[in-house]
Amino acid sequence: MQKYLLSIYQPEGEPDPAAMVRIVADLHRFNEELRESGSWVFTGGLHAPGTATVVRPDGMLTDGPYVEGKEHIGGIWVITAPDLDAALEWGRKAAAATTLPIEVRPFQDVEPY
Repeated sequence: MQKYLLSIYQPEGEPDPAAMVRIVADLHRFNEELRESGSWVFTGGLHAPGTATVVRPDGMLTDGPYVEGKEHIGGIWVITAPDLDAALEWGRKAAAATTLPIEVRPFQDVEPY
């Protein structure tokens, strides 16, 4: 089974509170379906980009996100899927639950140390 990263692209600003009630319920159902299928590895939501700190190779620290933009990664899932088509289907379900774009990317195969 291949591992995939599903990233939520979230726009700046606070979401509509009424819409969030439905989104939270849909996300709960989506996460339960992922777990029951055996595809769930990890998930997590992220704080706003203003809480980020970038660590540079020279040791310099800068506040804020690495890239300024109108969208940011709002959360992630790490899943397993037999192939890209199956991972994309999970991405479609995540997009429906969040009402936001989802990027689906495979992890590189890396030999354990």
